[in-house]
Amino acid sequence: MEVDLAGEASKLASRLASRRETLWLMGAAAGLTVLGADGARPSKGSSAAVETAPRTRPAANPAPPPKPKPKPRPAAWTPAKLTAVETPVRELSQLSPAPPPKSIALTIDDGPNPKWTPQMLDLLAEEEIRATFFIIGEQVKEYPALTRRIADAGHQICNHTETHPIGIGRLSAKRVRKEIVEAHDRIADVTGVVPQYFRSPGGAWSKTVLDVTAEHGMLPIDWAVDPRDWARPGVGRIRRSLLAGKEGDIVLCHDGGGDRSQTIKALRGAIPKLKKRGLTFVAL
Repeated sequence: MEVDLAGEASKLASRLASRRETLWLMGAAAGLTVLGADGARPSKGSSAAVETAPRTRPAANPAPPPKPKPKPRPAAWTPAKLTAVETPVRELSQLSPAPPPKSIALTIDDGPNPKWTPQMLDLLAEEEIRATFFIIGEQVKEYPALTRRIADAGHQICNHTETHPIGIGRLSAKRVRKEIVEAHDRIADVTGVVPQYFRSPGGAWSKTVLDVTAEHGMLPIDWAVDPRDWARPGVGRIRRSLLAGKEGDIVLCHDGGGDRSQTIKALRGAIPKLKKRGLTFVAL
């Protein structure tokens, strides 16, 4: 059988040419696809680049968040605002609503003091009790962080005038108002606590003092137990006076106005003994 070699060769050449053409067409199509994809992504220098939204830059000096409005801090035993059946208040029984039985109130005057107030706060924290601090406006101005520490520890914050004038009962009505109002506003601004109680320096009360106190929604607070710790009579004498305290008493002590090491030592010995009698310390 004779094979037509020339014809077969011609057919083979035709098939190879057809395959090369097919491959060329496939490559061209792939290239066009890539070019199309590149065209969808504009180059950095292309005017057709997609514009992105500009980033918002933070303000150079952002405004601080608004301070919360100062508000009163309720007494330890009731959310209601206390009233008094008799003023100045010397015993807890004169308050309404009255505290639970076996209550006693420790009040601390004349701070904040950078040396003695932290020691007083540490002692109160160790004993897990809350006290009532009557603080002086000019001390608040000088030691705002320490003042806030008192408030942040949960103690009651009260007004004890701006400069602690012992003869406040003899001052003019204008000066009395200045002493009480300036301290009231400063304490509220620094601590966020609006004072609900006022104690007159030295327990000097007058009609003017009582009237201005009432105008600002504060109760005048005095005391029933005074160990005269401000005079530094000795740790033993202060402790004995404190241990004479009984249910319903408001006890006076100091964390400012001088060396209060005797006060701290006396309280350290007296508080546990008063608690063992079943007395509970409450903040106004």
